[in-house]
Amino acid sequence: MTATRDDLRRRALGLEWATIGWNVGEFFVTVTLGVMARSLALVAFGLDTLVELFASVVVVWHLKGEDRPGRTRRALLLVAGAFALVAAVLTAAAIRALLVRHVAGESVPGIVYIALAAVAMLGLGVAKRRVGRGLGDEVLASEAVMSVLDGVLALSVLTGLLLNAVAGWWWADPAATLVVAAFAVNEGRESLAEARELAEAAG
Repeated sequence: MTATRDDLRRRALGLEWATIGWNVGEFFVTVTLGVMARSLALVAFGLDTLVELFASVVVVWHLKGEDRPGRTRRALLLVAGAFALVAAVLTAAAIRALLVRHVAGESVPGIVYIALAAVAMLGLGVAKRRVGRGLGDEVLASEAVMSVLDGVLALSVLTGLLLNAVAGWWWADPAATLVVAAFAVNEGRESLAEARELAEAAG
């Protein structure tokens, strides 16, 4: 049975509320564990969650409104701005970690939670991308990439924590974080380009 547009919209809103709920908890858990373990990676991951919360709220606002090019363009611009802020936060944190040769303490609870976060965000991102394509909604599809990037970032943080704990490779996490920041910049540019195309089409 083919899902109707209203069904897809309800599914999209459910996924966004699930993302918001997870990210609220993720912020408090990762920042707390990061402070306890003196892990810059965990704290930065928690701060990055605030930007993703903003992007999810934008998508909820977009989905609850009427399908209008102007509303879609504003939502895309806000998501593009969120991507830019994510990239800036991650880049600053990674460069600082490299410059000061920051070595985090071992955090078993942090490793376990980040592994769960990677699975949760990758799953949510893939589901939102699928629903976004079904709706033909550029805003939802674009924000879904942010959830996927959050999952990838979680994997990079997890890798860094494990390599630091096992092999003493303190630089692994900030290096991987810079790669994720580069992907965020690219996705932000694509969202901005889509917003400009809508503006040009509107004349």
